[in-house]
Amino acid sequence: MNFKRYRQFPPVNLPNRQWPNKVIEKAPIWCSVDLRDGNQALEKPMNLDQKIKFFQYLVKIGFKEIEVGFPAASETEYLFCRTLIEQNLIPDDVTIQVLTQSREHIIRKTFEALKGVNKAVVHLYNSTSTLQRDVVFNKSKEEIIDLAVFGAKLVDELAEEYGKEHFMFEYSPESFSGTELDYAVEISDAVFNVWKPTPDKKVILNLPNTVEMSTPNVYADQIEYFCRHLPNRDAAIISLHPHNDRGTGVAAAELGLLAGADRIEGTLFGNGERTGNVDIVTLALNMWTQGVDPELDFHDINKIKGVYERATKMVVPPRYPYAGELVFTAFSGSHQDAINKGKMYMDEHGGDYWDIPYLPIDPADVGREYE
Repeated sequence: MNFKRYRQFPPVNLPNRQWPNKVIEKAPIWCSVDLRDGNQALEKPMNLDQKIKFFQYLVKIGFKEIEVGFPAASETEYLFCRTLIEQNLIPDDVTIQVLTQSREHIIRKTFEALKGVNKAVVHLYNSTSTLQRDVVFNKSKEEIIDLAVFGAKLVDELAEEYGKEHFMFEYSPESFSGTELDYAVEISDAVFNVWKPTPDKKVILNLPNTVEMSTPNVYADQIEYFCRHLPNRDAAIISLHPHNDRGTGVAAAELGLLAGADRIEGTLFGNGERTGNVDIVTLALNMWTQGVDPELDFHDINKIKGVYERATKMVVPPRYPYAGELVFTAFSGSHQDAINKGKMYMDEHGGDYWDIPYLPIDPADVGREYE
């Protein structure tokens, strides 16, 4: 294997970084992208009826923000958005989110799909990384900024036309993790200057780990650097959209929260392109094991797993965290002995905290039992 074809991802010059000394104390704002990013990664995407049922189950779990699709991408995507609105399937406390590239006909089609919506996030993106600028778009930094500003202005104009009180804006410098940090700040600030957010009317700035390119600590450094240097940070909700190419999407999301992020976009069980998106089930239950309320209801993990597997035709592996068939099963005799002694000790001595060897979580908390 010719490892010399590859090079180290450059570290971030971040003196006095603060995130290593922090802990996660509350749940982020969650946004499910199962129906967009997750759905587009399926060999056979969900049909309209499946998407409606999946949407309703995401609402039942407790998601308040759900990205429902890319309305300009296909008739099914457009029709799904219209059906949710016209049939009043969106609860008052739930905000749908739609994705659009910074291209005029796509933005206009997106707003047509949103006509009559009560609350929606319009998620504008264009790719900003060095590789994408050079290879895909063949555009300069200035031209890429012009593209973002053009889209931001059109989004603002159409929001006025359709009723600005119904919309919240989100901008993603897509491929953020491969973008020069000062340039990511510059292009985001240019969009800010169009949308003019305030602490009372914030915008979402989404910083995607579109392709996971570094160890999670470097991603955390990128997030903290961006938060430190962004003008009007108090007018932004910093969102993360981690992928899992290196298998460390959950760790990157956790460290990104420590570094100052407020919001997570992800999917159930990490379904998504290539190796997937960040897994919200694992991320949320990791918080649960640390005494933090994830504000999502995963008390019946078997039901969630079943709904997911039927809708996506994907399979949760038997050793997958928290939900796998074998995660609460011990085959080793020494493990069985320690667990049994731990259960007897807790029965005898009680205590306020779950503390049994080899079982970091009480299986009953997610509707399972120890085998």
